[in-house]
Order: sequence, then C-alpha cells, then structure tokens
Amino acid sequence: MQAKLIFSDGTTIEGNSFGYEKSIAGEIAFSTSMMGYPESLTDPSYKGQILTLSYPLVGSYGVPKRETWESEKIQVTGLIVSHYINTPSHFQSTMSLSEWLKKEEIPALEIPDTRFIVKKIRDEGAALVKIEFDDKIEFVDPNKENLVAQVATAAVATYGKGGKTVVLIDCGVKENIIRELVKRKVKVIRVPWNYDYIEKGVTCDGILISNGPGDPKMADKTIEIVKKAMQRRIPIFGICLGNQILALAAGGDTYKLRFGHRGQNQPCELVGSKKCYITTQNHGFAIGKIPPGFKPWFINGNDKTNEGIIHKTLPFMSVQFHPEAAPGPVDTKWLFDYFLDKI
Repeated sequence: MQAKLIFSDGTTIEGNSFGYEKSIAGEIAFSTSMMGYPESLTDPSYKGQILTLSYPLVGSYGVPKRETWESEKIQVTGLIVSHYINTPSHFQSTMSLSEWLKKEEIPALEIPDTRFIVKKIRDEGAALVKIEFDDKIEFVDPNKENLVAQVATAAVATYGKGGKTVVLIDCGVKENIIRELVKRKVKVIRVPWNYDYIEKGVTCDGILISNGPGDPKMADKTIEIVKKAMQRRIPIFGICLGNQILALAAGGDTYKLRFGHRGQNQPCELVGSKKCYITTQNHGFAIGKIPPGFKPWFINGNDKTNEGIIHKTLPFMSVQFHPEAAPGPVDTKWLFDYFLDKI
C-alpha cells in the first residue's frame, strides 16, 4: 500500500508501506548509521522522531532477541528507508523488520530517494512531517511535549551489586548504560526522572543522568534534583540529554541544533589534547553556554559544537555523545571508568 510523507512546507513524497498502516506525525530526523537499526529503533532518545536511515539497505539481518534492544519496545514514531530487505538472513534473527514494525504499530515507508530527504533536512533544518494513509491528520511538534516523562521508568529498580552504588536518573535510558555499569561491579539504582532520591533518603556514591528525548528544559524536575546533588558535591556523570541537564542545573544554557547529530561516525576532540574519538550520537539539542566553574571537555570535530563539559575542581562531568555505544564504536567506554574513579 502507498502512503505519503508530507513536510510542513507542503513537500510531498510517495512511498510504499512495509510497516503498520496508520497516519502519524512528528519531527523528521536522519541517521548516517550503516548498521544497528534494532538498537537505534529502540533508543528512547528517538521518541517523537520519524527517522530516515541514509544507508540504503535496511532489514537484511532481521530483528534479534529482546535482550539486545535498548528498551522494551520501538521508540521511533515512524521509519523511512531507501530499500527494505524482506528476506533477513542471520542466525540471531527472530522476525523480519516488517513483522516487528507491524506488531508494534509503527508506520514505515520505502522511499528510494532518501538522499533528497537528507539534503532537505541539512539545507533547511529539522522539520515537522507526517506520514498519511487514508486518514488526514495535523502536524505535531514533539519538542513542545515532555517526552522524558513519556519514556522514563515509573518505578525504582535495582541492578547488579558491588562496592559502589550509582543512582541512575532515567530520562529515557539506553539499557547498555546499565549493562556497562553492572559489568564494572556497580550497584545501580534506577529512578524515574522526577524522583527526588535525596528527599526519599536513598544513599549513593554517585549519580548518572541518562540520555533521553526532546528539549532538556522540559525535564524541570530532573534539573532541580541535580542542583541538590551538586550542592552535596556528589560525583555526577551525564550522558547525552544528561549533558544538557547538568549544564542547565549548573547555570548554563542549551539550544536546538539545526538538524542534530545522529549516527555512529561523529568525531569528538578531547580538549587540550591531540586525541579524537569516533562516537555514536543521537541528539537535537546542545549546550550553548558553558556554566560557571566548568570548562569544555570535548568538542565536535565537524561543526565545533560542545560535546562535553567537566568541572574545574569538583567531580561533575558529562558528554553529549554515547560512550556505551550500542550501536557504534566503543572508543569512549573508558569514560565509565573515569567517572567511577572519582567516586
């Protein structure tokens, strides 16, 4: 069945459906990743996004078992690919991508010229779009919603055990962050984005602020909780949205990028060195004003935007990219050890 991808400026592109057939609206984004679509589709940071994959062949290895996903379900609002492969071949495949999308009621279109879509986003910036079948719908701006509240856990949960305890503030956490901490013999207490663990009397040695979707300023309760933790000088590590939240809590500011950074090949330079790391990224906002007492830690090798901050004297640090990867390069997993050494 055919459907239409419609931009808010009226640009309309027809495509063939291989997902669930319902009309949806959101913000369009593109990723340059060549692999790892199961991890990307289940990344809560993509909530509200209609994701275009620039790599032309998608679906060739099917869908692996749930244990390898980054959350319990598909998080993207919709999917656009150039060429869908409906004959997956991989020993770990449990179903085809099309079957998975239909099961979770996620629309997906096959549009051969995804280069046109990517170039349009790069030239004109992020845009509101909708995928329409027979039902006509209005455009929706997901950045005006508190997306963090929609994807974060609703209950406290504990993982692993060890000599160090880290409170993980879940703003839409990728599960590989939890895996990386547990692998390092850390007890992880996962709490909702608005759970004041200090008021609740939860004790810990450090705090990790997770990744998540949308505008960081919507996570107002998380920002206030982080402010309290900073006053107590508890070691803090932020990832992706957590980077922006730490900046806001410390008195900095954030802004929306023209079209965001999404992919597995983003170069990040370690400030003050000649080292450059290849990183996985998925964000539409960035730090614009470094907060007092902090200094830039990483910068993007392409557009020189901020990719991390670190306090000059206290154990507060954060990065805009994803050291846990999943999918992508593992060059910066050492940052988990760096943080834990500060505890």
